[in-house]
Amino acid sequence: MASAEPSLSEQDIEKKIEETRRRFKTEYLKDACDRYDRRDLEQLESDDWLVDAYLTWQHYAVDRTIKMIDESFHWRKAFQLNDITESCVPKWTFETGAIYLHGYDKEGNKLFWFNISRHVKDAKTMQDKKQYVAFWLEQHVKQHRGKPLTVVFDMSDSGVRNIDLEFVKYIISCFRTYYPKLLSKMILYEMPWIMNAAWKIIKSWLDADSIEKLKFVSKNEVEIYISPDNLPPHMGGTDPFKYSYPPLPDDSSQFLVSENGPSDSAVENSRIHGKD
Repeated sequence: MASAEPSLSEQDIEKKIEETRRRFKTEYLKDACDRYDRRDLEQLESDDWLVDAYLTWQHYAVDRTIKMIDESFHWRKAFQLNDITESCVPKWTFETGAIYLHGYDKEGNKLFWFNISRHVKDAKTMQDKKQYVAFWLEQHVKQHRGKPLTVVFDMSDSGVRNIDLEFVKYIISCFRTYYPKLLSKMILYEMPWIMNAAWKIIKSWLDADSIEKLKFVSKNEVEIYISPDNLPPHMGGTDPFKYSYPPLPDDSSQFLVSENGPSDSAVENSRIHGKD
């Protein structure tokens, strides 16, 4: 990515959006229409917000933007994301409790939890786990489009058996290439020293923008980003939530997402209906 984002007028942005659509059709779509899902192409043509999201992520460089769209749309078709449902994903992946959406950070961004100690490297199940991640990302985007995620890598009690560079590289690709503007920050909690070498490799895959989003924290520092009521007890928090499956974890009964982040649903409903 470029190191600085240009300052563009609304008219300039509209021109970039049209240029992106035109060049994508000319340079990618003409001879490879079977590479993409028709529904993604239709959304690209009709949804200015989507095109601008890709452009913004690439600092309005059209060359990089259309390449990102190509890679993103090809991946979406490969994983059949327009049709993905809970029943499409192997049940055992949900039962691990390794990955789920729950709670919010202090900026109101949804938390995407990765419990590293529950992930064991296994090449035979890699495709299932990639689909598992894609399902959660698509769930969030469908429900809260335009709302970023904060990823939390909880490395408590993790060790060598949990180090999986291919899986981490895939997760990074999801945010760098497949879902523009989705990542708010990536919090790495209590990273053990034994993973230092692995993270040096991972850091080499990241650009300057992505590196700025990495936050290495200890138990004493995690509350800089997440309040205690959204942290589990082992992180010093008071959130009583314990993952179990089925059903999928659902915060809708507890929170509504507003422009300024989460709000208690009872309070919000009172405000909406004019009650004190």
